[in-house]
Amino acid sequence: MALSMFALALFLYLGLDLEESSPLPASAAAEGVEITYGTVLKLMHEKTKFRLHSHEVPYGSGSGQQSVTGFPNVDDSNSYWIVRPILDSSTKQGDVIKSGTIFRLQHMRTRRWLHSHLHASPITSNLEVSCFGGDLDSDTGDYWRLEIEGSGKNWRQDQRIRLKHVDTGGYLHSHDKKYTRIAGGQQEVCGVRDKRPDNVWLAAEGVYLPVTGSQ
Repeated sequence: MALSMFALALFLYLGLDLEESSPLPASAAAEGVEITYGTVLKLMHEKTKFRLHSHEVPYGSGSGQQSVTGFPNVDDSNSYWIVRPILDSSTKQGDVIKSGTIFRLQHMRTRRWLHSHLHASPITSNLEVSCFGGDLDSDTGDYWRLEIEGSGKNWRQDQRIRLKHVDTGGYLHSHDKKYTRIAGGQQEVCGVRDKRPDNVWLAAEGVYLPVTGSQ
């Protein structure tokens, strides 16, 4: 685990514009570290402890786009996401992310964006959540609004959060409904339009870039 975290930190150090700062692996990060643009992280579903996950396996129904699931193992590299600003934003790498901010999550391995739309999810027929597009291919279907639970102003690693999809109004959601075939043992991730205990996520493992921009 330590070796894989070092490899991820090295990858980011070589691949990101770090200016004068260095990335801070989660194993070395203080609890409550602020999350900034450019950070690479895993999102943990609070209730089940599964990580938000994707891989190059398309849905067999709905949109047919790249599937998104909840994954039970901590050490899978397909669960890393890069925190990105929306298109035409003036924000910079290292800027903090305030409650209410609209941003994007890019899947590190496949470079596609966390996406949602009105297609039905495979198991429960809620809103499908997929990965779609690429580095130069993104739209408002990739936009998510940060809602921090409690009184926090800026997104921190120890905070309970919800992500609300801008186009559909659906909250990023998971539950213990599991796939049995191609993604056997992984659980469905979907969107639902009302707040539920299963909408809550926390930032978990990752490489957290230090604050270099405005507070």
